[in-house]
Amino acid sequence: MDKTFEPDCAPNPNYMSIQKFIKPFVFLGLMANLSQAQEKTSYKFDFGPGKVAKGYTQILPNDAYSKEKGYGFDFDSKVEGIDYGRKNLLTSDLVKSNKPFYFSVAVPEGNYKITVTLGDPKGATLSTIKAESRRLMLEDVKITAGQSLTKTFIVNVKDKHIAGGQLVSLKPRELTKLDWDDKLTLEFDHQTALQALEITRVDDQVTVFLAGNSTVVNQDDEPWASWGQMIPRFFKPGVAIANHAESGLTLGSFLGSKRLAKVLSVMKPGDYLFIEFGHNDQKDKGPNDGAYKSYTERLKTFISEVKKKGGIPVVVTSTSRRSFGPDGKIVNSLGDFPAAARKVAGEEKVALIDLNAMTSTLFNALGEEPSKKAFVHYPANSYPGQDKALADNTHFNPYGAYEIAQCIILGIKEQKLGIAKYLVDDLPKFDPAKPDNPADWHWPESPKSSVVKPDGN
Repeated sequence: MDKTFEPDCAPNPNYMSIQKFIKPFVFLGLMANLSQAQEKTSYKFDFGPGKVAKGYTQILPNDAYSKEKGYGFDFDSKVEGIDYGRKNLLTSDLVKSNKPFYFSVAVPEGNYKITVTLGDPKGATLSTIKAESRRLMLEDVKITAGQSLTKTFIVNVKDKHIAGGQLVSLKPRELTKLDWDDKLTLEFDHQTALQALEITRVDDQVTVFLAGNSTVVNQDDEPWASWGQMIPRFFKPGVAIANHAESGLTLGSFLGSKRLAKVLSVMKPGDYLFIEFGHNDQKDKGPNDGAYKSYTERLKTFISEVKKKGGIPVVVTSTSRRSFGPDGKIVNSLGDFPAAARKVAGEEKVALIDLNAMTSTLFNALGEEPSKKAFVHYPANSYPGQDKALADNTHFNPYGAYEIAQCIILGIKEQKLGIAKYLVDDLPKFDPAKPDNPADWHWPESPKSSVVKPDGN
């Protein structure tokens, strides 16, 4: 349980203290961060050693990122540059690598349209692209030899600043996360051949903000993952996913660390806030704590504050833990919290995605032993520095996170939310009672790993 950022006052039925806590930040959010207007928000890059296409900046294999330049290959990435000398200057040269490589660009906070041109005139390629803290953007893009393919997706870039000089209270582990630095970073996996890249800030996207804990947050390190970092893959341009979740948080500590204030300060009318809490809230044992006390009161506060901004709140019940009973079926380990969330959604007349029910179905369908394939269960020495087995029944690996993201997508469709029209055309068919076979699902691992369990359980 994390209580580092709890509000100073105890919750009460009127909850006036929370209102006083939030309102200054909401009003300050009306003030734009004017300094951003002076920063560059549009780039066009031509990769490779050949002639440069008009209007583009050439990127050579040895162009490393620097703060002075503001763009370049990052984290000691090694790529090969090839020039085929063809007429189309943009697609005749490229960079590629058999290992993951990173490219970063310094940009201010906002939503960015990313357009990548991929392909190799002499060979077939396979590309998966992640952004920032391992957010899945493009999955298994196959391109035949001699073809170039252009793909576009949206990446949200956030910072800890709240208009008026306030700051989000970040945990120490967040200070090194790519999600919270001062640049936009793309990770290219598999055997990506990158020919061109365009980055442009866009202000016309519907932003879907995510508030939650370790089951939602963008996890930086293998083998940990959460559904919030997988759902960008399922949306076309038109929707930006802004994940403000963090491991170990409760509704109270999300408030106390000024994360709701941050979200409200940048939220536009028509934007969404998906709210999933419960795992850590159930461990609060104060006299005013509990599913039908502080949890219910705070959840209603989140909903009312979002509505005041013209936003659309969506209540998400907590993911089930891998908690099988004697009969080999999932048992509820979250007490009254899923039921309380359902009750609040009904009373407040807001959309409900019953992720608790769907994940129970999902894990039951996988079975008691096979369901370990969805969680961080790995024998010793699976990752560097891992001298003991990992056996975590709360936190997901990339496969599990991907399956749960598909539960969220199913909920979006069933609730007929407006953002459903922006789901990708090749949306996979999904039924939590018939999950994807983990043996058939592949994730190109990122270079960075950790054996440290995220906060919360």
